[in-house]
Amino acid sequence: MAFKIGLLGLGTVGTGVAKILLDPVGRNPLIKEITIERVGVRSLSKTRDISLSPDLFTTTLEEIVTDPDIDIVVELLGGLEPSRSLILKAIENGKHIVTANKAVIARYGEEIYTAANEAGVYVLLEGAVGGGIPVIKPLKQSLGANRINSIIGIVNGTTNYILTQMTQEKADFDDVLAEAQKLGYAEADPTADVDGLDAADKIAILASLGFGGRVKREDVYCEGIRQVSAVDINYADRLGFIIKLLAIAKGSKGDASDTLELRVHPTLVPKTHPLASINGVYNAILVEGEPLGQVMFFGRGAGEGPTASAVVSDIMNIVAILSSGGDSKTLEPLLTCTHQHYCNLTPIEALETRFYARFLCRDVPGVIGHLGTSFGKHRVSLESVVQIGFQDNLAEIVVVTHNVKEGNFRQALSEIESLEAIHSIPSILRVL
Repeated sequence: MAFKIGLLGLGTVGTGVAKILLDPVGRNPLIKEITIERVGVRSLSKTRDISLSPDLFTTTLEEIVTDPDIDIVVELLGGLEPSRSLILKAIENGKHIVTANKAVIARYGEEIYTAANEAGVYVLLEGAVGGGIPVIKPLKQSLGANRINSIIGIVNGTTNYILTQMTQEKADFDDVLAEAQKLGYAEADPTADVDGLDAADKIAILASLGFGGRVKREDVYCEGIRQVSAVDINYADRLGFIIKLLAIAKGSKGDASDTLELRVHPTLVPKTHPLASINGVYNAILVEGEPLGQVMFFGRGAGEGPTASAVVSDIMNIVAILSSGGDSKTLEPLLTCTHQHYCNLTPIEALETRFYARFLCRDVPGVIGHLGTSFGKHRVSLESVVQIGFQDNLAEIVVVTHNVKEGNFRQALSEIESLEAIHSIPSILRVL
């Protein structure tokens, strides 16, 4: 029995998906049962590196989502619209959905999954987080018996490449970003990557799965890497840390009814930590649960091959169920999303973490004592205070705190900024 799919988009990932489906030799036998029925593209005149009949192409994307012959719609357009509208229209017409679109799921997941559950169709999204790294299905199934305590990941290859190059080449952010754009690792407009927005979409999805509740994407605290300097990377190295952009979800009991920490920001990671050695464009997601302990998923987080691998895997999952006689009345619970409540997110000012701060101080007696007094007044305990050297006749002092409430730390900084001895505070970063 052949199962027909409609592809929305034939860019990098869509082309990768088509290549796999057109070359089933040596792959799972299920792939031979999948045929490409229609392909939605923006332009019919574009030259494409794929051997598909021109008759399959259309620029009228709604034709695909309403075609009665199509079983599965594969949405690979990216962005919010028309992706959201086309997914909903496909669901309305009884189509199963496979997507690699983290942005549309992170923002409109409630609407999409509510519609899918009512229609009795699947929406699978393995390719949306971590490229080819299998993490969505394991969170739903393999780790389902665990009480998840934390999910911490490097989930954006562009920023990881930039920070790796800054670390290894002692280069500044702007120079490495330009190089990444030249190599194709960064977009012409890198905002979604370097400002942490892409990572925030992904951790919202992972947190929803791991902690069993819906997440409002707009409530995810998000901070990018533009403010990370080569100076801070050097000091972090001397203190035993590597700087990474981390996406973090933590729950005190792994229960969605408890308060959940959810945030994205550059972080000083101890060199002994499993995520410290993840370099270049690679991604890694560290999940900690009970009784399992720690497990880490690692691999290429983007690109034609890795993401296409995950997308075709989702198509195969749906085809396997349909082949076994599954229908809208027998949806596999472990592949669906039925969350009804929203996770309670910890306000950022109530977050407890360690901090790194770099101060430029006028060379006057007692400046370190003044810092210690101000921090102590606001219940900020210091792990270390180091005077590194001088910069433009200003003493450079680096402070690392113990775990403190963010609100207390910010209050202390506000007071410190007003001290006559303090010239500026160039850097404030969190520490894992």
